Amino acid sequence: MPDVRLPLLLLTTLAVPGAAGGEQRRQMQSERETITEVTIQQRLIIRIPRLPVGRASIAAAPPAAPLPPIRWVERKTDKCVPVETLAGATIAGTDRVDLLLLNGKRLRARFGDDCPALDFYSGLYVRMNPDGKVCASRDSIRSRAGGECRIESFSALVPSR
Repeated sequence: MPDVRLPLLLLTTLAVPGAAGGEQRRQMQSERETITEVTIQQRLIIRIPRLPVGRASIAAAPPAAPLPPIRWVERKTDKCVPVETLAGATIAGTDRVDLLLLNGKRLRARFGDDCPALDFYSGLYVRMNPDGKVCASRDSIRSRAGGECRIESFSALVPSR
């Protein structure tokens, strides 16, 4: 609610004849003014669900013969990935998580030795940065249990031939 005392004081001073002069009014006004700074902070955290590995769709017909597992080969890729392209994640090992993108591609996020990826069994979270990207050597991935792992590097995953 705005402070109405100052405008009322000024109107009263101006309306009363023989009231304080201009210099006194300015001094009174400067004594009563206060500057207030308001900072609004917003934190947005994106949840990336962990996808089950090897589950077939209920609607899909069972294949005649089981398909061989896909072998993934790591390739060099960009250091950052836009957050809005992340669709899901799978645990790929003790120090890495595979991120599935909306366009069907895969990225592997590697962590340091002191960070077990097994903490991400029920999904993971990333904090939205102002640039809208998750970057290696800058950002961390958080588990639902409260753990946090800094991303050491990203690599693109492509099927081996």
